[in-house]
Order: sequence, then structure tokens, then C-alpha cells
Amino acid sequence: MKGAYARENSVTVRRFDPARFAALVRKESLQAMRDPSTLLIALVLPLILLFLFAYAVSLDVRHVRIGVVLESPGAVAQTLADAFSGTRYLDVTFAHDRREVAGKLISGELRGYVVIPQDFERHFSNTGKPLVQIITDGSQPNTADFVANYAQGVVQNWTASLSGSIPATAIQPEPRYWFNPELASRRALVPGAIAIIMTIIGTLLTALVVAREWERGTMEAILSTPASVLEILTGKLLPYFALGMLSTLIAAALAVFLFDVPLRGSLCALLVLSAVFMMPALGQGLLISSLARNQFLASQLALFSGYLPAFMLSGFLFEIDAMPAPVRAITWLIPARYFVSSLKTVFLAGDIWSVFIPDLLGMAMIGLMFFLIAQRYTRKNLE
Repeated sequence: MKGAYARENSVTVRRFDPARFAALVRKESLQAMRDPSTLLIALVLPLILLFLFAYAVSLDVRHVRIGVVLESPGAVAQTLADAFSGTRYLDVTFAHDRREVAGKLISGELRGYVVIPQDFERHFSNTGKPLVQIITDGSQPNTADFVANYAQGVVQNWTASLSGSIPATAIQPEPRYWFNPELASRRALVPGAIAIIMTIIGTLLTALVVAREWERGTMEAILSTPASVLEILTGKLLPYFALGMLSTLIAAALAVFLFDVPLRGSLCALLVLSAVFMMPALGQGLLISSLARNQFLASQLALFSGYLPAFMLSGFLFEIDAMPAPVRAITWLIPARYFVSSLKTVFLAGDIWSVFIPDLLGMAMIGLMFFLIAQRYTRKNLE
């Protein structure tokens, strides 16, 4: 009889109590506001990372340093050399001996060089084809490919200008680039960078804060109160959810007004996507803090399991379609994959819910999985 009464009383005290839940949220909010490290991670870190991603990371190929070795003294060869200096994509260093630029290529001062040989004019007058050697730095394959292709284009255009013919074919395609007409890499990188930043903030912030309570012993004191595990975990997440949403708004404002990234979708869609993404980000941090109850280990796990997969497997920098099939399968478990796709869509294309809905479902399912595992593990410790 006594055991039945105890079980009944246990059920009673574990019932959800709005007043008790509000007190937990208030307590966590005050603790977050009084902790400088929490505010630093939530408000200052996003600004620093966004500036780094916007200015330090660029996929635009401009002002590539190359050398032009003019061994032929003829006037025709000189006009070809001048053609290389008339473009904004190349910074040209002229020389008359390839030994002057070979050392600069080895040291990294130049990414390649073009040699116009001594018999250039004789060969050109006999065959009508320019004899040019293009040497590039293969240690950076993308840049080397750009230098080779662009140098070939300069030579073809120069040849066509002399003969008065149209290079390549008589059909001149006029390409149109949707969503990013200027092909500015910043407009594609900044929305993805917001996803990476929110991953770091949500995962790292929750992992550190909860792990700190485990270290200090205050978590056990909270678990011994009549509050249920659901109330405790939800009460802890809500203040950091609000901080994460505030960070998202700040990052979005910087993207639009400072980095000139258009927001073609609605602010409502952006907030919905961000709110759903905060579920797996915070849930992952909560799970990490439940498994690793000291701040150092929690921070390492947060960076290893949150930041690195988000950076490498989300499509932020590396195309998912170009990855091997096993790696592509793993990307479906990375919440940032869905958020990067949705953010690029809402910023550059607009409100396309046929893209948003699958991404929202994917983020919600992963977030629910993290939260249920964390709740189950915390209940075991409570018992």
C-alpha cells in the first residue's frame, strides 16, 4: 500500500507544471545573461565568423599572378604579350628569360607562366597558328586549370583579332546565370556560412553550459527537484533557442545590408527554417553534455561532431553530388545539409516550399532523435 502511494505521488510530482517550467526558464535565462562566455559565443562569435567567411573565403578567381616570358623580339609577339595584360583576371609579370619566372613559380609568387618562344613569328607566319607554351602550378589544380584555360582563351581571341574571324563557332551563346547573375562567390558562401555558424553556436553553447552544471554539481540538484526531465531539458533549451534566433537575425541583417546578399524570400520563411534548425543543433549539444560531463571534452566533441561535418558534408564548400556514394549517404544525417540548402534557396531564389518542406522534415526528425536520446539518458541518471 505504501509502495502504491509512493508511485502515485511520484506520478503527481512529475506532472507538467507551467509555473515550475516558467521558473526553470527564468532561472536559465538569468544564468545565461550573467555569463559573459555565453553571450560571447552567442552574439560576438557569429560576427567574427561571418566576417571571416565573407572576406577570407572566396571562390572568385581574380588577379591571378602569372608571368609572360617574351623571348621573341618581334612586334607581333609583343601584341600577344600585351593581350595578357589587358584583363582584370590576371596580374602579369613580364620577363625575357624563363629562368626569371621559374623560381617565382616554385616559390609560389606566380601560379603559372606563358612562354612566347624566339621562333614565334616565323612559325606563325608559316602556319598561321601561334606557338605558345603554358606552364602552371599543379599543386593547386583548380587555379592551374583556370590559368591554362584562360591563357588559351587569350591566345584564341588574339588570333581571331588578327584574322578578323570569329573564334570557335559562328554561334555565340549568351549565358544567363539564375539566382546569382554576377557569379559572386560571396552571395553563395554567406548563406551557407550562417548555417555553419548556427551549428557551432547551438551545439557548442548547449554542450558547454550543461556540462558546466554537471561539473559544478548543480545538475544533480536540479534533477532531484520535483521537475520532470522534460521540463528540465526544455527549460534549459528555450533561453539558448532565443539566443540562437537572435544570432540568426543579426547574421541575416549583416548578410543583406553589409555583404550585399539579396534576401529574395520572406523573413517569415527564414525564421521558420532557423527555428526548426535550432532543434537538432541544441539537441546535439544537449546529448553531448549528457555523455561528456566536463567542458573540455564537451567542447571537443561539439567541434568534432558538429562543426567539422557541417563544414565538410553540408554542401557549403564541397558539392555533395561529387562525393562518393557512402559519403553522400552520411550527409543525410547532417542537419546542416538541409539548412544550407534552405538558406541558399530563401536568400537567392525565394520562398520555394517544395524545397523547404523536405528540409524542414529532415531537420525536425534529427532534432527529435537527439532530444529523445538525451532525455532517455538523463532519465537513467535521474533514477
